[in-house]
Amino acid sequence: MYPDPVPSPLRLKDLAPIRYQGRRPINILGAEASLRHQATHPRHERIRSESADSAQLFSLSGRGREGERERGRKMMKKTKYTLFIILIVVLAMVASSTSQYQEAVLVPQATPQRKEFRRVAPLSSPSPMEIDHRRLNIQGCFTVFVLFITGFSSSCTKSTEGARVPFITSDVKAISGRSFDYIIVGGGTSGCPLAATLSEKFTVLLVERGGSSFGNPLVEDKKNYGFPLIDTDEFSSIAQPFVSEEGVENIRGRVLGGSSAINGGFYSRASEEEVERLGWDRELVKESYEWVESKIVFEPWRLTPWQFVTMGSYIAAKILPFNGFSVEHIQGTKIGGSIYDNHGKRHTSADLLLAGNFKKLTVLVNATVKSVIFHHDQGRHKSRAMGIRFMDSNGDPNHELHQAYLKRPEKSKLWGEVILSAGALGSPQILMLSGIGPQQNLNRHNIKPLLHLPQVGKNIQDNPSIAIRFNLSKPLQGLRPDPPQVVGIADKFQIIIQSLILPTSPTSKMFTVAAKVARPESRGVVELSSNDPRKNPSVRFNYLGAERDLRECVRMSWLVDRVVQSKPVEEFTGKKQEGFVLGGENVRSKLRDICRKNVRTYYHFHGGCVVGSVVDEDYRVYGVSGLRVVDGSTLLFSPGTNPMASLLMLGRYQGKKIINERQEG
Repeated sequence: MYPDPVPSPLRLKDLAPIRYQGRRPINILGAEASLRHQATHPRHERIRSESADSAQLFSLSGRGREGERERGRKMMKKTKYTLFIILIVVLAMVASSTSQYQEAVLVPQATPQRKEFRRVAPLSSPSPMEIDHRRLNIQGCFTVFVLFITGFSSSCTKSTEGARVPFITSDVKAISGRSFDYIIVGGGTSGCPLAATLSEKFTVLLVERGGSSFGNPLVEDKKNYGFPLIDTDEFSSIAQPFVSEEGVENIRGRVLGGSSAINGGFYSRASEEEVERLGWDRELVKESYEWVESKIVFEPWRLTPWQFVTMGSYIAAKILPFNGFSVEHIQGTKIGGSIYDNHGKRHTSADLLLAGNFKKLTVLVNATVKSVIFHHDQGRHKSRAMGIRFMDSNGDPNHELHQAYLKRPEKSKLWGEVILSAGALGSPQILMLSGIGPQQNLNRHNIKPLLHLPQVGKNIQDNPSIAIRFNLSKPLQGLRPDPPQVVGIADKFQIIIQSLILPTSPTSKMFTVAAKVARPESRGVVELSSNDPRKNPSVRFNYLGAERDLRECVRMSWLVDRVVQSKPVEEFTGKKQEGFVLGGENVRSKLRDICRKNVRTYYHFHGGCVVGSVVDEDYRVYGVSGLRVVDGSTLLFSPGTNPMASLLMLGRYQGKKIINERQEG
């Protein structure tokens, strides 16, 4: 029995305060109700919607999460005033000097953690008889002022890579031949927190095929959300496009921060049931989530007009209860966390590198790993990972190969490891390029097999999705790209629905309501398409291949219809939107075909190096030593609303476990 596609007649102005079981109270109010509420609750902050065309108001009690970056901005203001006072004092001292000019100058030297000061050598002092003292004072003041401005501006330059992240380099020759305790391949969602954590105790090399995300407005500025998805190319864009064998277009991150640098930024944890199913330690999982959240996750101060409408439409579609703000994965409608702060700046997983030990952390960008170097251990009859081969991402894959090695342990018998964090496509690809995988696929590309491991590349999944896109009946001034902030979780976690404003070209934007099947049964495969590591492997996700997935897609289509045709959406867009049930016709028998023809990606693909098939419960690759995989390729299903929060957590989680293992061993 299908649900009734006709939504309940809920309107925006009918959204009265809704009680919920959440961590912080959130009131959703119409304009009149908001004024009445403030009269009796003066502490609540009234917040106007960003758009002048929306008269709706709502209030959020409490403040948004402030990570280290927010506190850093406050400290910068205090430092600015302090340095200004220092300038005045120094100028006064120079002006009072009449005999010599040998005044030391304080010049701020930028470091990512704090401002330190170095003492500049004093200028030589000519004989007092050879100079005009008044002229000297003027020149001295000018010199001090120039030195001060130069030093201060260099310390405060926004997003200057050399100043903020001195451990980042793109010089492959400078890294070639060096040794490290741990080598991590892939500076993505899991790789960055893993590198930061391991650097607390060990020397770490993190290799990323893309460039740095620091200071890149396409990554950091919320106004540019979605544009990296349409401005792509095969070898240089921060989002690398690929097309599955079914013809579904997709993308993968190619920049420091990985997909956390190009996605919607929505943050939601895995449920307790999922944590237990994945075999993770509950306490360490909690600590790892909290570590991530304290640094790059924010609670919104306000919702944009479209997200406000989205929330009302989910409630109208009876996706209940309303849970307010929460980072937990719970059924109903909720406002989630975000890696966008309340100033519109994205904080990717790369920001977590700033929590690492700068003296032990090296990040090499624009370098593509071709393969893992192995040494055959005669005593254990196993091959041990000893390093990596890599090249300049813009170079010839058959020339100028460089090597980096694992450091021989001095005080312990335990070696470090190579850890693949290259994602659901990248990690299986690197394993196969290194000779580990299905022998038939390796032979096809003239790769000498090191280990026949047939499950490499198998069990890859992508959550099948259905989306409806539409425009407003009239232009809305100031409309900007709008990542998702509200989610509807329905049918016992089986269907997840979100909405966003996404640019479809540099000059146009569309409203999108999309839903995904949360637990698909269909599985696909990743295989090599080339020996060139810069090129995408071939992938078949086998969308809707399982009958259950197709049934869930049909039910999901009805839910999307209810949301799109709800009264809040109609009031906001200026007209009643058409869904899949066009003109009220009975098309239930055709919904299966509609699903097959309209299936798309939700960008949450995972698997390919699944725990129990390719890696063990400690994420070590079967059949070899010194090699692990820590990323989304190890997941059998996508946890939470989306996997980003859990992949950020996983990097920290596995880093702490490895440190504990080394200390105990």
